[in-house]
Amino acid sequence: MKVLIAEDDAISRRMLEAFLVKWGYEVVVTTQGEEAWRVLQANDAPQIAILDWMMPGKDGVELCRCVRQRTGRAYTYLILLTARGHKQDIVEGIEAGADDYVTKPFDPFELRARLRAGRRIIELQEQLLAAHEALRDQASRDPLTDLWNHGAILDILRKEVARATRARSSLAVAMIDLDQFKVVNDTYGHMAGDAVLRETARRLRGAMRTYDSLGRYGGDEFLAVLPGCDPAAAARFGESFRARLDRNAVDTSEGLIPVALTLGLVAVGDLRFLQPEALVRLADAALYRAKIAGRNCVAVATPEDVQAEISKLTPESNAPAPSASVASAPESSTDSGKNS
Repeated sequence: MKVLIAEDDAISRRMLEAFLVKWGYEVVVTTQGEEAWRVLQANDAPQIAILDWMMPGKDGVELCRCVRQRTGRAYTYLILLTARGHKQDIVEGIEAGADDYVTKPFDPFELRARLRAGRRIIELQEQLLAAHEALRDQASRDPLTDLWNHGAILDILRKEVARATRARSSLAVAMIDLDQFKVVNDTYGHMAGDAVLRETARRLRGAMRTYDSLGRYGGDEFLAVLPGCDPAAAARFGESFRARLDRNAVDTSEGLIPVALTLGLVAVGDLRFLQPEALVRLADAALYRAKIAGRNCVAVATPEDVQAEISKLTPESNAPAPSASVASAPESSTDSGKNS
């Protein structure tokens, strides 16, 4: 574990460093308060700091206050090193944010014990944070497929829309539906249907880039968020998704079950006039058209579809012309593999 020593007295500083190195700590040494503050703000800042009360620039108590005022950082365990032993001095240091204190001249055995206490607290905090993160992730996941759940994938979509709007980059959204999934459940049973959903999720994930997102929108529907995709790229992605299931039966306890996908996509290059919910509506409308076309195919929203959605949300005088970056999918991508 990394420990910061902030001490302007050369003898005390060398003694502290020698003991900490002997005890197996990685040591960072500073002699001034401002320098110590810069070290504590680094991304790889020490998790424990031994701060001399009296130092040039910021003193130890000021440093404690600075550390406790910042937010969004890992906890730093602060030990004040001081020649002051009066109760009011100790109270002042603790109220400033110090976790513990050691009086000068320090006793090595006492210092080692206090460092061990600090280390235990840091390790316990890391365990709590890891558990909290695991619970938060679990709450955002669909328990059957381990994909993002409905709420989480919509949150991701909102963030990606905001990011694409700032960067003026394109974004595609795909609504994906398992064809005739009710027939699968009715014929093979719900356990086999669950196996089909899990395998579908696994295969779809395998077709995605690391920065794409996939969630279970509900039932047998999935929602994919594809940053940086224009309509042609979105159509290629959609065909790649469809091909992962087409004529590749899923092996279940009830035997091989043939499965197919129908997809509706929208890809937009200018998101200033569209909300995330509008993109979902456009993808869902394209999905509906693909189902009418015979299922097991891909349909992409047209510029006219996008313009019609914009017109609902934007006063007519401010409505933009259809974006040149929005186009229909190539014909070969929208009629391949139809299967009623």
